[in-house]
Amino acid sequence: MSALSELHLLRPGWLWAAPPVAFLLWRLARARSETGWRRLIAPHLLNALMIRVGEASSRIKPGFLLGTFWILALLALSGPTWERESSPFGEEESAIVLVLHLGPSMDARDVQPSRLERAIHKIHDLLALRRGAPTALIVYAGSAHGVLPLTTDQALVEQMAGELSTDIMPLEGEAIVEAVTLAGAMLASHDGDGGVLLITDVIPPETIPALAGTGVRADLLAMAAPPDAPVPLLGPAAPPDAPVPLLGPAAPALDRATFSSAARALQGRLVEVTVDSSDVETLADRLARRVGGRVDSGDPRWRDGGYWLLFPTAAVWALGFRRGFVVRWRES
Repeated sequence: MSALSELHLLRPGWLWAAPPVAFLLWRLARARSETGWRRLIAPHLLNALMIRVGEASSRIKPGFLLGTFWILALLALSGPTWERESSPFGEEESAIVLVLHLGPSMDARDVQPSRLERAIHKIHDLLALRRGAPTALIVYAGSAHGVLPLTTDQALVEQMAGELSTDIMPLEGEAIVEAVTLAGAMLASHDGDGGVLLITDVIPPETIPALAGTGVRADLLAMAAPPDAPVPLLGPAAPPDAPVPLLGPAAPALDRATFSSAARALQGRLVEVTVDSSDVETLADRLARRVGGRVDSGDPRWRDGGYWLLFPTAAVWALGFRRGFVVRWRES
């Protein structure tokens, strides 16, 4: 679609000022005649101020200049526009609360270099895709704890995430319902829209009804390798190009059925961890569509092009300050 077909005015109400301005310009044109000046200035003074026929006079008449100024000013105030722009507050509205599992199973190395370290890498990649967006961080094991409230300081989020380890948690267990509830309350305190991302490797099946009862919408990033994933070989029989052997604690493989049920309970999507960035790209795109879709379809933001008219308007206005431009002139 061409820019001309998209051209419209954001504030067309300013055009209602055009008739009064036209009337004032007409009245000023009549008053600028020599007869009009004689009603205002004594004859012996007016003769010294008027430019007579044959004398040098300005090629640009004040009436034309004043009319041009008002036309440009009204057009600028009416807000001509022909293209859309993203809202400057769009990213701030799309907040995200990261809920990270810190149970002992996150030290397992079926996902290299470990489940926890890969999760921290994924947090870094997600933040890189959502620069400037408010992000909060919650960790849980046997209890849930808020590490950071919603903040746009992504460097701080990355720094805090990089310092996390499973041995900092005071209790062992799976307080996943408590963590999701805390995330929902944290997101509800934010004025804009957003989402919750649950990053975990284990979901107890008995917690799924309680997760559905929280009323929180959340996507899941599964950090465990599936049962059919290749198992690293151990001992001298391993070929030179074999994966790094498992050195972490024994941990259950990905239970797709349980994770899928949890995703349905949370009205979200299950995304399995990948070696590339396709997993976080999917999650970032899902959050952007969830938040941005309403804005694009309901009330698109248009770029105000009226400011481009400020430059010619200011130039026309500056011409009116030339010496003797208004007084030493009469209509020819």
